[in-house]
Amino acid sequence: MLVRQTAARLVPRCFVVSSLTTDKQSRKSSSFVGKDFLTLKDFSGDEIKSLLWTALDLKHRIKSNNENFRPLEGKTLAMIFQKRSTRTRSSTEGGFSVLGGHAISLSPDDAHLGVNETIKDTARVLSRLSDIALARVYGHSDLEEMSSEASVPIVNGLSETYHPLQSLADFQTLMEHYGHLRGLKMAWVGDGNNIVHSLMMAAPRLGVDLNIATPKGYEVFPEVAKDADEFAEQCSTKIAYTNDPREACKGANVIVTDTWISMGQEEEKAARLKAFAGYQVTKKLTSLAADNWCFLHCLPRKQEEVDDEVFYSDRSLVWDEAENRKWTVMSVLLNLLKDYQPTIPKPKF
Repeated sequence: MLVRQTAARLVPRCFVVSSLTTDKQSRKSSSFVGKDFLTLKDFSGDEIKSLLWTALDLKHRIKSNNENFRPLEGKTLAMIFQKRSTRTRSSTEGGFSVLGGHAISLSPDDAHLGVNETIKDTARVLSRLSDIALARVYGHSDLEEMSSEASVPIVNGLSETYHPLQSLADFQTLMEHYGHLRGLKMAWVGDGNNIVHSLMMAAPRLGVDLNIATPKGYEVFPEVAKDADEFAEQCSTKIAYTNDPREACKGANVIVTDTWISMGQEEEKAARLKAFAGYQVTKKLTSLAADNWCFLHCLPRKQEEVDDEVFYSDRSLVWDEAENRKWTVMSVLLNLLKDYQPTIPKPKF
């Protein structure tokens, strides 16, 4: 296993805004308002914690205390879906409504992003008709172009490179389960895809070590690994890369996997199933983990990725994880539109 770790610098950048932040995102250094949410790479460790704090607070206020809290009354959210969605659409549309706003969903039949209308023109039109926009797309560059042309915040609902909303939900789930994040060890078992890329952007700066097991030829993107390794160096955390799932799972508190065949990869199914032989998460594999291990999967799940014994066990947090997609996207949308101060004490992450 290749482990990359060095000592932290005098002022770790995990506690300050990343130098990779764009001009648009740095309009207000002390506020999220007006920023885009394309990748967690653009947010510091403290900012990620702040988003998680808001998510925990909203869940407490609205679900536990049944407060009628509608700070986004009169606001409109435009949602573009190049890819079909269950959790992203349900959590975003429902969550925005709970906060008092109105969400408009645009399928490929409604918004031909970059086909009948250029991305540039779509971004400019939506900026006149909505207060914020979320897009679930194939190419990450489409989001970057929307960001450069839009005058309202753009939120990544999923791209081929990143899925930051899912990672926020994962870390909220772990925070609720363990009561902390720092010191946890996470094992990724599966494809080097957008889910693990987003975990790589956040885990090092939240104090979480990350072991990544992928088959040869299905490794994470080199440019993403470069950024993640820099964050781990700055924050004295570890990221390790291997092709052996057993090695990755040794002593892990959290085991995470995802689909091996994403939308658009259906023609690769036979080759992928062959390459991922031995990567199914089973009780035998989890026996190598820490005594307090838990399991995460962003869904939808297929049998070859994780067996029923693990998926439906009391160690599986997948249903809490799915629910937390709602609270974390609510946190992002609220913070990008209004300055918000949580009412609960700040957790000790």
